[in-house]
Amino acid sequence: MSITSLSSRALNHDVSRAKKAAKKGPVVISDRGKPSYVLMTYSEFERLTGRRRNLVDALSMSGLSAIELDPARTEITAREVDLSLSTC
Repeated sequence: MSITSLSSRALNHDVSRAKKAAKKGPVVISDRGKPSYVLMTYSEFERLTGRRRNLVDALSMSGLSAIELDPARTEITAREVDLSLSTC
């Protein structure tokens, strides 16, 4: 991830450059030489803010096919239950 710095004047003159840079990482926008804003892609914003995804969105994320998952099988056994009537 690369961080790009732009002045607010440079941003106003070339918005498309800032948008392209935001695809590679955050773009720090300075106002009068002082960092004031950060431009990022919306997907990065969602990741940072912890937006909850539904199951369909989560499973359709790119790169999931590269993950190897081989969970151990769990054996579930029934336990015995005493159904006899006991009197107290």
